[in-house]
Amino acid sequence: MSSENDRGDEGGEPEQLALIRESVRAAKVPKAKPRTWRGAPLAGELPVARVLVDKGVLHLDRYFEYAVPKELDAAAQPGVRVRVRFGAGNRNVRDGRREGGGLIDGFLVERVAEAEYQGPLAAIAQVVSPEPVLDAELLGLTRAVADRYAGSLADVLQLAIPPRHAKAEAREFAAPPALPGAPETGSWARYERGADFLASLTAGGAPRAVWTALPGPEWADEIARAVRATLASGRGALVVVPTVRLAARVDAALREELGDGQHALLTADAGQQRRYSEWLAVRRGTVRAVVGTRAAMFAPVRDLGLVVVWEDGDQHHSDDHAPFPHVREVLELRATRDKCAFLLGSWSCTVEAAQLVRSGWAAAMSAPRDVVRRVAPLVRTVGDRDVARDEAARAARLPSLAWEVARTALREGPVLVQVPRRGYVPRLACQRCREPARCRQCAGPLEAREATGALACGWCGREEGRWQCAECGGTRLRAQVVGARRTAEELGRAFSAVPVRTSGREQVLDTVPGTPALVVSTPGAEPVAEGGYAAALLLDGWAMLGRADLRAGEEALRRWIAAAALVRPQEVGGAVVVVAEPTLRPVQALVRWDPVGHAVRELADRAELGFPPVSRMAAVTGTAEAVAGFMGAVELPGDAEVLGPVPVPEAIPGAARRGGGPPAGEQWERVLVRVPPGSGSVLARALKQAQAARMARGAGEPVRVRVDPLDIG
Repeated sequence: MSSENDRGDEGGEPEQLALIRESVRAAKVPKAKPRTWRGAPLAGELPVARVLVDKGVLHLDRYFEYAVPKELDAAAQPGVRVRVRFGAGNRNVRDGRREGGGLIDGFLVERVAEAEYQGPLAAIAQVVSPEPVLDAELLGLTRAVADRYAGSLADVLQLAIPPRHAKAEAREFAAPPALPGAPETGSWARYERGADFLASLTAGGAPRAVWTALPGPEWADEIARAVRATLASGRGALVVVPTVRLAARVDAALREELGDGQHALLTADAGQQRRYSEWLAVRRGTVRAVVGTRAAMFAPVRDLGLVVVWEDGDQHHSDDHAPFPHVREVLELRATRDKCAFLLGSWSCTVEAAQLVRSGWAAAMSAPRDVVRRVAPLVRTVGDRDVARDEAARAARLPSLAWEVARTALREGPVLVQVPRRGYVPRLACQRCREPARCRQCAGPLEAREATGALACGWCGREEGRWQCAECGGTRLRAQVVGARRTAEELGRAFSAVPVRTSGREQVLDTVPGTPALVVSTPGAEPVAEGGYAAALLLDGWAMLGRADLRAGEEALRRWIAAAALVRPQEVGGAVVVVAEPTLRPVQALVRWDPVGHAVRELADRAELGFPPVSRMAAVTGTAEAVAGFMGAVELPGDAEVLGPVPVPEAIPGAARRGGGPPAGEQWERVLVRVPPGSGSVLARALKQAQAARMARGAGEPVRVRVDPLDIG
């Protein structure tokens, strides 16, 4: 039986019970979640941490939420390195996780009061170091770089923050030194806007300039004066150069201009402890000026007032690791974000630098023509027809004009000889039909070994006993390009009275004495001569100009000018001989010493063809099936134009790891996607989303996506 109070009206549920249920339903009171994890108490305030795990894969390019145990509350601050469990055992790949998975490094980005994920969260396992290495400014910069290049934030942070070293963190740093006074104008007075540029930096301004430096060694001192002017205004400065040798020159100039303790040197060869210690000094504000190589572009300089990039056309400024950021583009981004001054300097001028001036983003800064003619060496040319008629040139690869210039200059000082390849005889071809000599085993290039002269494959090492041309049946070989060591041997026999030095990949000389000597160097390895070279011979110019590359002419001119800039001025007898067709545009630009004019004309040609930097471009590379699948899945912007696919030339072993091509034995294809400049971010986002979706599905064949590739063939 039931009582009267248990019955509702008309056989429904009891009235009191219905009212209670209705009030609970209206209040929607959630169950209180105990702030514990596996019975351990959590932090009282902001108990949830958002962590960026060190997994450079696009479909995991987001923050993951973890609980903060109470014992880690004080150390687990935004910006510190942490270790968390990640992987197997995940409850939800987006946020919360059950116990399980391996420990992985990460950065604690922020702490919040409530988690977005409603399930149980795993806890932070360890705070690796209480040093906050990732602040909001660096996080914003690296995120912007990742988005621009269709990459992951974790990959960019690996480039931006050096590996930790415990002893470096324990070091006590001195107080910041006193600010230097304003510099003297010095050699900046040679440039039409040089004095005004320095004055603007000293006054706290943010000028932007594309600087065409005059030949000679003064460029490092001029950069040091610009840095001093910025420091005098109470701001910081950052200088990025392509090589360690150039960084050492700027380092010495800064020490001379500022004194000790005013700047940091960030280079990859400094060793882990020293590099991290210097980086920490910058982050903590102990020093306000930085000079370094590529990775220094992310240096956390306080109150950044000036960014400088020297020789932006050098390939060392483009990172070999995903997402392949370029120093020039990153420093442009920093100048825009931080509203600071920007200085792009070089003896030459890239098309991208000319585009900055044409767009009005930066102003041109160069010397008057009469000053250029006074400090530049005399440039003379020897064409292919002249070489063909020259018996001495055919016998010794040195035209009579170059021979005479070298013989005369050796009475006064050293002579630089630039050859485009290292080694002994790097490339051989059939003497009859000029077909490249290749290995029968793997189709690699045949080379002549230095010790024995025997033919061997440059890829697999297999020796070739009796070679025969597959095209015409010829059995005699000729050198396509003779290497630096072979050139040094030939010149040593021709000029037996003077020493011959070589500088290349195996041994790069930094300086040479100002006494008579022949210095044979590959491009980029030219040492500085005391007092300058008396002359320079630029051999085999056709080898650089004949490359199937959109930048062949620009790169050849940059290499030539970099070597010629080390020669004494024309007024004291300095001379340069370039062996190349005189009518070609890069050769004429060298003769007139007019790299800016060459860049402007190249830019006009690029604009007519729609090539970068007038447009934005991305390269998608992989096997034919993988590229076709990727392009079928990506949602390109409406104004995108697809070029290709085309076969990718097979690369030397190991080049695939450096982004240079497919592994030996594989055939890859490449597609180029071109959009107008305003659609570059849309294209990068579309490519990133397609690549992330492909990785999440576990696609087998790799596809490489590179935004703004240096080489588009």
